[in-house]
Amino acid sequence: MDIGGDARPVMSPELGRVITELQSEGLRVEQPVETRRGGAGPSDAGMIWIEGIPVTVPVGAEYVAGSPFVLRQEDQGWGIYRRGQRVASADPLQRPRFYDLSTADGVPYWKIALLHLDSLASTVLQTCAYWGTDDQCRFCGIELSLEAGRTIAVKRPEQLAEVAVAAKELDGVVDVTLTTGSTHGPDRGARYLGRCAGAIKRASGLPVEGQFEPPPDLGVLDEVHDAGLDSVGMHVESFDPQVLARVAPAKARTGIDGYFQAWERAVEVFGAGQVSTYVILGMGEDAGVTVEGCRRAIDMGVYPFVVPLRPVPGSLMERCRPPAPDDMDAVYRQVAPYLVARGVASWDVRAGCARCQACSAISILERDLASDQRTHLPILDVR
Repeated sequence: MDIGGDARPVMSPELGRVITELQSEGLRVEQPVETRRGGAGPSDAGMIWIEGIPVTVPVGAEYVAGSPFVLRQEDQGWGIYRRGQRVASADPLQRPRFYDLSTADGVPYWKIALLHLDSLASTVLQTCAYWGTDDQCRFCGIELSLEAGRTIAVKRPEQLAEVAVAAKELDGVVDVTLTTGSTHGPDRGARYLGRCAGAIKRASGLPVEGQFEPPPDLGVLDEVHDAGLDSVGMHVESFDPQVLARVAPAKARTGIDGYFQAWERAVEVFGAGQVSTYVILGMGEDAGVTVEGCRRAIDMGVYPFVVPLRPVPGSLMERCRPPAPDDMDAVYRQVAPYLVARGVASWDVRAGCARCQACSAISILERDLASDQRTHLPILDVR
């Protein structure tokens, strides 16, 4: 079993535990670090390499003030300390060089796309049909960055292509992740995202993942694949139907079975392992239902990207807290062995969040199990 698909260092279980705790407790910083604020996905994201591993951790939410972890500059480099004891080396993301450039019409590149460690990311349509309505996803902050003037409402394909080329040449990005707010149109915004992906691919050659709501016409998946997408994310967020109805009413109308139907078609188009879904923990979900949903997705060839809730300041869930590290670890330890046993591997994903893995610690256990060839763990027998 080849787990050498990228050049990342081997991750130890001890480091995995530190990262799991950091993503639940947050990291106090004594000096500012590059962050992602607002946006459609995991936000309040301080971007750091920990022992050479790309990781995002909460740095700005109120609860972070009580974290036992602090990032400190040392004589040479940086370190992460827990209650005064050094637990890992760190290398905060420095300001990307392409951020200093602007388009010919004066739009700063950083308002078009952001560097997420080794990945370029952009929300091509920064507005959502559900924003400000009863259907708004409670964890989402897609329009907050627009309201704060940190981005523009619509990124044009030629703008994204220009930025992608610069990010590749100046900052070494390896892939592009595109997402979009849902539109009122029948494709939910996917066709425009596909146009943007095509422009990026032609200009830079970088692999691209597109993230969008399942379109009622699943033939749209063929269109966006032909346009240039390498991977696709359609995010159910929670396999617990009661939680989904509470936190994402519009997604609940599609229904969990509706997502499985869309994933089935997407796997036919993009291939096993190139379709993913976010699975957010910490919203009151039933752990057993969650694990069963993840396994059902894996059996289909879908990668369930399990992440802790990261409350976005300014969102409807800003007062919530991420789940406890033990709760995250318990689900990781049931899902990761199933991923390994079924051969749905993060290191085979061509582009996107499931390739990057910085917002989760599941791939640490996944790689540890794969390297040990322990695909027969007892957890597989309790399905």
